[in-house]
This record gives sequence, C-alpha cells and structure tokens, in this order.
Amino acid sequence: MLRAIAILILCFWSVATRAELLETSAGAVEVTKMIGGLDTPWAVGILPDGSFLVTERGGNLIFVDNGKRQNVRGLPEVAKKAQAGLLDITVARDFNQSREVFLTFAKPQGNEAGTAVAVARFSEAGDRLTNLRVIFEAVPGGSTGRHFGSRVVEAKDGALFVTIGDRGNRPSAQDRSNHMGTVIRINRDGSIPGDNPFVGESGIRPEIWSFGHRNPQGAGLDLKGRLWTSEHGAKGGDEINLIRPGRNYGWPVISYGVHYSGQKIGEGTSKPGMEQPKHYWDPSIAPSGLLVYSGKLWPEWKGNIFVGSLKFDYIARLAGNPLREVEQIKGPQTERVRDIVEAPDGSIWFISVGQGAVYRLSAKG
Repeated sequence: MLRAIAILILCFWSVATRAELLETSAGAVEVTKMIGGLDTPWAVGILPDGSFLVTERGGNLIFVDNGKRQNVRGLPEVAKKAQAGLLDITVARDFNQSREVFLTFAKPQGNEAGTAVAVARFSEAGDRLTNLRVIFEAVPGGSTGRHFGSRVVEAKDGALFVTIGDRGNRPSAQDRSNHMGTVIRINRDGSIPGDNPFVGESGIRPEIWSFGHRNPQGAGLDLKGRLWTSEHGAKGGDEINLIRPGRNYGWPVISYGVHYSGQKIGEGTSKPGMEQPKHYWDPSIAPSGLLVYSGKLWPEWKGNIFVGSLKFDYIARLAGNPLREVEQIKGPQTERVRDIVEAPDGSIWFISVGQGAVYRLSAKG
C-alpha cells in the first residue's frame, strides 16, 4: 500500500502542473512546474523535441518526456562531499545527429576529487548513457568539497569551455601550473585547440583560457558567441565577467568583497594587468546559472543577461552599458535558483533548489 502511494506521489510530481503567472517588466509571464520532487537539482538540459534531462548533485540523471520520468543509467563514478557531485549537463548542438551530451562532475582522485568532463551518447530509449568517455579532469585534485565551478558551454566553433573553481585554495587561482580557478577550453574529444592562449608556454597548462577566478558557477554565450560567467565572491564581490583569452581576472589579488572574517582581500579592487568585472554585487547574491537571452519570445529582453540568485531567491536581469541589474524576477518558484537556460522555443527554464523543481517561463497566452 505504501509503495503504491509513493508511486502515485512520484507520478504527480513528474507531470507539468497548470501554469501560474509571474509579473515581470515584460508583463505577466506564465510559470509552469515541469518536474518536482528533485533532490538538490543542479542543471537542466533541454532536448530538441522538448523533453529534458536534469542532474541531481547526489549522482542521478533524470530524463523527463511528456511528464514521465526515468533514471538514466551508465553514469560515471561521482565523488559526493559538500558541493561535490554530479553537476552540469549540456546538450550537444548536433544532438539530432550525435545524440551526445556533456557532463561535468566531481571525479574521485584517490582521497581527493577534481572537476571532470565526460561526453556520452544518450540512448534513443531514454534510459542510459553509452560510450561514456572522460575527456578532461582537473589536476591536481583537492581534498575540500567546495568550489568546483563546473559549467560546460559548447562554443560556436564546437570547442568546450569549462569553468573550474579554486577549490578553496585561493593562491592556486594565480598559479597556471594547475587548473584551479580557471576557465579551460578543449576540443570535443578532449584534445587542446592549437590557438589556446598558453599553448607551448613552459609551466602553464595548455587547456587554460583564462585564470584568476574564484568559483564561476554560471556561464553562457552572448549573441556574438562571447563567453560570460557569473562568479561567487567571498563576502561581497560576486561578479559578472566577459571572458577573454589569456586574461587574468584577479582572484585573490583583487576583489570587491572581503573575507568572511571581515578582513581585506588581497591588494584592493584593481591592479594593472587584471580584468575588472562588468558588474559586481555587494552584498553577495550567490549567483549561479547564467543565460544571455535571444529575444525570441520577449524582444525587449534580447541580449540581456539572466542570473539565478541562490541567496536572495530571484532571477536577476542585467542590461545596459555599463552593465547593471535592472530587474529582479521573483516569486514562490524562484527559491534558490541554481540553473537557468533557454529552450529552443525561446522559453526560459530554471532550477529552484529550494522547491526541488524545474520551472519554465513562457509567454502568457
């Protein structure tokens, strides 16, 4: 009897619920729960046919199609400690031909763990990953369970950008002999593009695209194909950065925040040779997923940046030059927003960790 009740509850959670309305600068938009009952969801990947995949940090990958959910088999071994686990998922641009998806996760490395990237084929039955290959893992590993970064973005040329946090070892973000505190760029097979900025330089990891990052948990391409990241500061100093090859983004030498103890970080807020953020928050909002919107459903938002707040339970909309936060989209559904992505139809999907759910924003109609 209890098992039957549990199955009924699971089915109820799995089905998209009736849309509610959320007020925004573009007017009322519909917000629909696409799936609930999730345990610490981290990322959502939308397939071309409207079905989707969602990761749970504890190590599950869930496939949802027409309101029905099933767990996907064939996942890599995942380290589970604090912020570690199964993290991002990105659907390959050529999915209709390749059926490939990219995963990031905390890979066990003895007593340590490092951010890793895998590529695999998603079965047509929707029940498993096949031909899974780990194409990158950060070295050296770290023993702390924090600051994995871990977004993966497919660039327009097919290369992969991957964000990697400093793992709580602040000075490592300025040490290019390791991968901590970097954005890396690799080819789809894990090889290193020949035009990466540090290829051939002694003592520098050739995968590195940029460095001096603390914990970039949001990343996305703008309409010109440029990479933007949202990054956790310490106490204050959360950042939005436009990522350029070979540049140093300053952590922990410069920051607009302070240590949790209240002590000053590094040398101040600027230093020659180090990049300034395009926007920063003080106090911190704990930014996670980042989306640059196409304007497909809401033309007035074209090119705007949307970032989820884990701390203050809203979606930030940023626009203008200089870039600034111009709107907070907020409702009961935006509790600890972890990921935010655009679907092929222009709707905006986001993960609410607090609600254990995936939601879709769509035009009222």
